[in-house]
Amino acid sequence: MAEPIAAFWIAETGEPVSRRAKAFIDYQNDVGAADIELAVREGFESIEHIKRYTAMGFGTDQGKLGNINGMALAARALNKPINQVGTTTFRPNYVPITFGTFAGVDRGDLFDPARHTSPHPHHVASGAPFEDVGQWKRPWYFPKPGEDIHQAVHREVLAVREGVGIMDASTLGKIDIQGPDAAKLLNWMYTNPWLKLEVGKARYGLMLDENGMVFDDGVTVRLGAERFLMTTTSGGAARVLGWMERWVQTEWPDMRVYMTSVTEQWSTFGLVGPKARAVLEKVCKDVDLSLAAFPFMSYREGTVCGVAARIMRISFSGELSFEVNVPSHYGASVWAALMQAGAEFNITPYGTETMHVLRAEKGYIIVGQDTDGSVTPHDLGMGGMVSTTKDFLGRRSLTRSHTAGPNRKQLVGLLTDEPATVLPEGAQITEAGATTVTPVPMLGHVTSSYFSPTLKRSIAMALVRNGHQRMGQKVQLPLVDGRVVSATVASPVFYDPEGKRHHV
Repeated sequence: MAEPIAAFWIAETGEPVSRRAKAFIDYQNDVGAADIELAVREGFESIEHIKRYTAMGFGTDQGKLGNINGMALAARALNKPINQVGTTTFRPNYVPITFGTFAGVDRGDLFDPARHTSPHPHHVASGAPFEDVGQWKRPWYFPKPGEDIHQAVHREVLAVREGVGIMDASTLGKIDIQGPDAAKLLNWMYTNPWLKLEVGKARYGLMLDENGMVFDDGVTVRLGAERFLMTTTSGGAARVLGWMERWVQTEWPDMRVYMTSVTEQWSTFGLVGPKARAVLEKVCKDVDLSLAAFPFMSYREGTVCGVAARIMRISFSGELSFEVNVPSHYGASVWAALMQAGAEFNITPYGTETMHVLRAEKGYIIVGQDTDGSVTPHDLGMGGMVSTTKDFLGRRSLTRSHTAGPNRKQLVGLLTDEPATVLPEGAQITEAGATTVTPVPMLGHVTSSYFSPTLKRSIAMALVRNGHQRMGQKVQLPLVDGRVVSATVASPVFYDPEGKRHHV
């Protein structure tokens, strides 16, 4: 017969526990027997309440070392059998937990929500593989039979530069901002001025966090005197909306402004390339699309393919570009109609990989890829966008000794000595000839790297310490395969530095 469980006892005395006795129960949180007695005297009878009053079992052992003793003490103080006192809830890591438990069960396509743009069936029919961007399924590239990704991207880039391409940009975050203080809010959020932006005009803006670091960017259009449409990065839409709501609700509750996410309400298609205007003129008859009537960074309303549309002269490629926005329930039909209208011009759909190459050729940044939460506008060479006459979020932090000091990493371009060598993104950058020092001091890293079909060579963007003062200098990159590649620091604007092509 098993021996009965012995009654709990304290070695020093059978009397009520003295607080000086230092009879510890929980060794991680320094809970003593006297603390249990005190909890009961204070009126706590539930073992869960006693646990929270004393912090017993709150450590990483989750009570495995001392909770049973604490329960026995509580039972004695309450004059109850221990089985009537009960136990506390033992949470992880009371026993070891596998990484598989943390990860959960792989449910295939149901593992994570998938968001589809309106023309998604057309992209599937075209054989496009997809990449996930903020849960959106975005076409990566549009291969023709027998093409790999490199051949497809090469063809798509040249089609945009020489003719016309079309991109599904519906995933861009879109926030409708309305109210008498809408312009005032934007003036606080962005580094550049917004109060005097004319109706029908668009402006690019940089948004900083409280530390003065680039938080998001995008183009915002003034739809009316008290109404704006802000675009954000595809993955940053919810974050930016929450950021603005936080400041309005907690710091500026007197602002008369209202924000609504309209990302899913609008399908956005970019017609890009020298022949973009010719394609759009076939399906848009009530808007003058000429340069004089519709200049770069402006906005018009009209009909495209018989559907009410918002048209914007915005470019993320450096080419002539029209962004066509239509209600999403017309998105698939308008995409098909634009493809049909552009057939005589050999219109070419292109995906996110081509978009990256096009924007990198122009030195356009992607927040989160060419920035990492430690980059200011000045580091990006975009100090001209920082107003010196108004206040904005993050302005004070730009003057801190570290933020405004020397030896900061700055965005530059890299041109490898071997034009065919494409640098791996994330590759570390060191001084030329610095192989004898161990460890080798790091100057920075590659943020974006591609082969440019336009320039017929590799190009890269990188954050390099004092990069703006290193133009024309050599650096080296030790690669994981043992090679050491040499490159020249250059401007990150590799193509059309004067910006003539998107102003035609």
